[in-house]
Amino acid sequence: MRAEQPLPHHRLPPDSLAELALGEGGPGTVDLLLGSERSRRLLLLRMLDETTDLGPAWDLLSEAQRRSPAAVDDVLLYPQTGMWLATALRRLRGTTAHQDEAPLWVVLGHISALAAASALRAELDFTIDVPVRHGRVPLPTLGCAELPVTAPWTTATVRAEAGHAVVEAAGATVVVPPAPGAPGPGWHPLRRLVVGPADHRLEVALDDVDPYRTYSQPTEPRPLPTATSAQWRRVLERAWEVLLREQPGTAEAMRRGVLSISPTPARERFRPRSATSGDAFGGIEASEPDDPVQFAATLVHEFQHTKLGGLLHLAPLLAGETDDSGELFYAPWRDDPRPLAGMLQGVYAFMGITGFWRAHRLTAGERAAVAHFEFALWRAQTARALDQVRGHPRSTALGAALLATLRERCAPWLKEPVPDEQAAPARLCAADHAARWRCHHLRPPAQAVAETLRAWLAGEDGPPASLAAPPEVVPDPSARWLDSLAMLVRHRLGSTDDGRSWAEAPEKAAARVTGALPADVLLTDALLTGGDAMAASRAYPAHLAMEPQRPSTWAGLGRALALTKTAPAAARLLCRYPERARAVHEALLHATGTPPDPIALATWLGRDA
Repeated sequence: MRAEQPLPHHRLPPDSLAELALGEGGPGTVDLLLGSERSRRLLLLRMLDETTDLGPAWDLLSEAQRRSPAAVDDVLLYPQTGMWLATALRRLRGTTAHQDEAPLWVVLGHISALAAASALRAELDFTIDVPVRHGRVPLPTLGCAELPVTAPWTTATVRAEAGHAVVEAAGATVVVPPAPGAPGPGWHPLRRLVVGPADHRLEVALDDVDPYRTYSQPTEPRPLPTATSAQWRRVLERAWEVLLREQPGTAEAMRRGVLSISPTPARERFRPRSATSGDAFGGIEASEPDDPVQFAATLVHEFQHTKLGGLLHLAPLLAGETDDSGELFYAPWRDDPRPLAGMLQGVYAFMGITGFWRAHRLTAGERAAVAHFEFALWRAQTARALDQVRGHPRSTALGAALLATLRERCAPWLKEPVPDEQAAPARLCAADHAARWRCHHLRPPAQAVAETLRAWLAGEDGPPASLAAPPEVVPDPSARWLDSLAMLVRHRLGSTDDGRSWAEAPEKAAARVTGALPADVLLTDALLTGGDAMAASRAYPAHLAMEPQRPSTWAGLGRALALTKTAPAAARLLCRYPERARAVHEALLHATGTPPDPIALATWLGRDA
């Protein structure tokens, strides 16, 4: 390797920084980020070589680079190579947050697989031993050989001579086809998806075989059935059409900066999972999408993380190496409290999501209602998050400028008209998510709860003033599916039926959305169609009687009471400070063994709220 040569000093020019600060970044800016990523990986590779002897693998890599630098760069810049480098160095230092089941020698031995792949691409003759993982031998950027090996961890030999390459182990031989992407007996090629017109073509790897394709924990190769990979190609093709039509600038940048997609199984409708890693620039892990529009939004979302990750490798946006201050924030897109670094990632990603739905709602046709709702919801949630972190003292000058620019860009979006049929549910869902989050993660002072308990039992007119003291953030690991109301709204807005079945069979409708209660269904019906809000206000106390430890129920009760206007003090308290009702209710249940009436308690607590 030519790591002994001085690497260039990377610096983004002002125009590229201005693009990234807006949440944008064209092909030229992405190329600069890729260039810096190449230097970073060479440095990490040198660090690994200095920490442990890479032996024949280093020599073969060096020979491949002399023969074909472009071939080695393709392997070096592959997202999964960056993930492996970071994983290997963390394993050596004992700082990895996730335990890879593979022994350390298998992790470090992956350099031999990288060398073999580079040498094959450079058309070298060579012989090298590589790790076998549960009978499979992944060769990054090329594919994976499958051998009849029973031991979970062992080695195989890769040989290449005169253009003929094989993988050998346990008396078996797998031929590596000379044509990229060609299958063969025992050989699973790395599939490449090519979509779009010739002058705007996107080419990405559909990676189901590299162990470092999943972020942030490695997983073993799991080749997709042919029909499933064909479905991925179809949905990517249609998603790419959406992006070329509605976000052409972003699409052009993606052509340079989206290098691989790691597929995972489909999830519940409207709840896709996707991930990126700052260590794997250009890689996106994504569950099989519901439809092309959802996938287009996912690509925008994760490409935002990719760009920000590349920027963070060049310039810090926050002071300090780690986010260890203990300060936690409300992230409207998460169930859990987030540190400042996580908030920065989130606002950058959801600026992209908001921009996507802002454009798509104008061309969505029969799905315009869902698109309007998504835009209205995420512009409000992103603005709320930006308001929390603006001017934070840990921001560097660049970080402060980026957050200020994003906030300035988001501000006019808040004024754009959205039909009230979608704007109103978006406002309620945003408020409901925040209230559910408060129920789970905010705790009033223990002394104030004790004083309130005594005041209730003594028959006093209202709670003590101490209950209004600022609550403490105490992460609740049981918090799950706080977006259930928004999910129900999406189901309703995207449905072709009249919704009568929801009110008639709320239990059945709730079963569509994990975490949703029948009362949530009734509340959604009341919100969207003018249904019976009183039914929802009766259902939530019934849920509390059965599951008094389910905090989110308090937030739903507050929304239902606000719609019925029958208990204004209770509605006000539960919409603003539901954590007070939860804490006092739990204290009373513990002290007396009998739960108080939820609406009566909330009314008493809300007299001065």
